Amino acid sequence: MQSIAYLIGTCDTKASELRYLRERLTAAGVAACIVDVGTQGDDQGVADVSAAEVAACHPEGPATVFVNDRGRAVAAMAEALRHWLPTRRDLGGVMGIGGSGGTALIAPALRELDIGVPKLLVSTIASGNVAPYVGPSDIAMLYSVTDVAGLNRISRRVLGNAAHALAGMLQSQIPEVAEDKPAIGLSMFGVTTTCVNQLISALEADYDCLVFHATGTGGRSLEKLADSGMIEGLLDVTTTEICDLFMGGVFSAGEQRLDVIARTALPYVGSVGALDMVNFGAPDTVPSAYRQRLFYEHNPQITLMRTTAEENARMGRWIGEKLNRSRGPVRFLLPEGGISALDAPGQRFHDPDADAALFEALEQTVEQTPERQLIRSPHHINDPAFAAQLVEQFRGVMATHSRRSH
Repeated sequence: MQSIAYLIGTCDTKASELRYLRERLTAAGVAACIVDVGTQGDDQGVADVSAAEVAACHPEGPATVFVNDRGRAVAAMAEALRHWLPTRRDLGGVMGIGGSGGTALIAPALRELDIGVPKLLVSTIASGNVAPYVGPSDIAMLYSVTDVAGLNRISRRVLGNAAHALAGMLQSQIPEVAEDKPAIGLSMFGVTTTCVNQLISALEADYDCLVFHATGTGGRSLEKLADSGMIEGLLDVTTTEICDLFMGGVFSAGEQRLDVIARTALPYVGSVGALDMVNFGAPDTVPSAYRQRLFYEHNPQITLMRTTAEENARMGRWIGEKLNRSRGPVRFLLPEGGISALDAPGQRFHDPDADAALFEALEQTVEQTPERQLIRSPHHINDPAFAAQLVEQFRGVMATHSRRSH
């Protein structure tokens, strides 16, 4: 089956741009079709896939999409597109174009596609904070410079470049590499890098080690790949994103963090890496309620705040409840010597009492079974001995999972 480039936009307002993109892709030897996601019923005669066809995929039917309320109509069309796009068997790659409304409409559907499927968004808001649109996906965003409101000397160049970029993604083959090792996911932060590097050294001969930076998006990406079946085990050493969820930091992965171990039953070995810190931006962005707390300036753009015993106890209970919902083998290790590079004797965030509150809350909450175990360790998280314990536990749960699978 021929792979086709899908071009998505609101034909009632973006017909000339979509037509131009199709011409550029066709000239480059790539078949392309235009998908209308407009809600005004006028595709200007350019759509290959009508808005009605997309709207028919809304769970509550097309009447939910075509309503006399622009906000509700756009939200409903976004939901319909999210259901429709992943069902396209001939989809080779996809490009969306739009302003803030069009970007918000198209991005959720692109996030539904597998990692590696070419996906590009030309948007008026691509020079700002694009995290809410890209999320844990590999969407490439290109700033439109001028508004997406007709063709001109700037938009032709930007859209032409976008078309050629998508053509290159579709036409250029990525060399195949024999994937003979199972992939595993590891979470890392700067203050747990020493630990994770040791894990990679110990495991890379047997596993393809995929490391995710625990910046909120990183945690969501780790769990997205686990949900998609591309990861066979998790070494979730760095759960710091939970601090930002609780205390309003900038690197939250959301309430759903850790839910993947209940959804997938994958072998899971975790720890409390960097749960001693909340991440804020520059010092003047720290909420006034926290101004008297203990801080560390990681760099001019990132300010770290030490968590308290009370905050750690809350997080320990939350994590424990998540672990209790697990369906696969779980080992969760507690490094008594410190939970980050900043939480070691002589370092700024060293606070054994705060760490103890975290460990005790976990022990009081987790319902331990042969499958689900908390393991205390006397070592610091970055000590070689702690890494060795993590490796031992991980190999154990992977072996158990493998025997059951066969």
